[in-house]
Amino acid sequence: MNLKAGLWQQQTLKLTMTQELSQAIALLQYSNQELTSFLEDKAIENPLLQLESGNVQSMDPRKDRPKKTNSKVEKDKQSWIEQIGTVSKQLDEYLYSQMDMKQLTPAIRRVMNHLIEHIDENGYFCGEVEEIAQQFNIAADKAEIYLKIIQELEPAGIGARDLKECLYLQLKRLPNRNELAEEIITEYFELFADKKWKELSKLLGVKPVDIQKVFDLVQTLNPRPASNFQQEHPIYIVPDVVVKWDGESFSISVFDEALPKISFNQDYYKQFSSYEDKQVSRFLQEKQQDYFWIVRSLEQRKETLTKVAVKIVEKQPDFFVKGPAFLKPMTMKDISEELGIHESTVSRAVREKYVQTPFGTYELKSFFTSTIQTTSEESTSSQQVKNAISNLIENENKYKPLSDQEIVNMLNEQEGIVVSRRTIAKYRDQLGILSSSKRKRYN
Repeated sequence: MNLKAGLWQQQTLKLTMTQELSQAIALLQYSNQELTSFLEDKAIENPLLQLESGNVQSMDPRKDRPKKTNSKVEKDKQSWIEQIGTVSKQLDEYLYSQMDMKQLTPAIRRVMNHLIEHIDENGYFCGEVEEIAQQFNIAADKAEIYLKIIQELEPAGIGARDLKECLYLQLKRLPNRNELAEEIITEYFELFADKKWKELSKLLGVKPVDIQKVFDLVQTLNPRPASNFQQEHPIYIVPDVVVKWDGESFSISVFDEALPKISFNQDYYKQFSSYEDKQVSRFLQEKQQDYFWIVRSLEQRKETLTKVAVKIVEKQPDFFVKGPAFLKPMTMKDISEELGIHESTVSRAVREKYVQTPFGTYELKSFFTSTIQTTSEESTSSQQVKNAISNLIENENKYKPLSDQEIVNMLNEQEGIVVSRRTIAKYRDQLGILSSSKRKRYN
């Protein structure tokens, strides 16, 4: 081996991650909202990139300025759909109005107002009684009494410090007091929540069916007493791809109407290109190149998304014609191999993208499921197995619920699906279904 130092020429071929290539990859994985934000930021730094708003109202901060208008009227005009069926109420104002009906001294009212300020959006008291007592120079037991007064207000359960206290406050308000329920919640809450009812029945000397009745009663209570006062606006999902079936053929299109349209600011370019200044010329050249890179990246994004969507429809025709129950096993590798692109490209293309189908709107990534072995030559998807598990448990005998092993046997016998007990437990957890011992009801 020659270890002498020297100079040699060697020709190699390698891929360099340029800024433009990095930008194209980033645009592919952007959701519509992220892409809109990206284009708005680019429009600020690149005067040659001009946004033409369609359904999206955008603003050019270089020349647009907010006009003086009646903000309340404008807000009401823009958000009328969110106001349908809503009632605007503030929790603290509601509690203050109830306190006005009580004969309280100004000093007590100040303390109670401060206590109310420590109630969170769910209706729970999240402060420290001792600290508030020290702040107002009163005894801790007095502050505790003031908190109990708040806990007597509406809605029931308000001002509780934890879930156990919240449920107990609501139980005390019931027309027919249930002493067993109050005892279980206050003394054996952990055992009750873990559904260790046999152990609990022995400790209390009652039948499991009595504890089951307490459970049914607790299910009617509200674990978030202030939930009616939360003003959460509905979130609307705008699909990236629309798939239509007319009975004979599919129509697949990329829905980009929600995105702002970009155009080249020709007026700006003509105005400054006449300047005989090298720095101005260099600036215009850089921004022009940046604009065309963005245009090409957007075209490539749309093309890749269209190819992936078309291939998904080609491989999942039964889903789009018959429904979600007919989803077949498919991986990103299957799509990437048929399209001749990298698997990571497929992953970026479907990230946070949605498709509108005849059966609703779904995430594109939800079409990729693992393959499950069957006794026949055909395979099934993990989603179909989850649907089968849900159907079996939904129709089971609630007094003798199916164990995971029994579900394994029934899937094998009825559906020809071969899965392990561990797989059933995993899918059941993903579906939010409890184990058989915790699903059991007593009679």
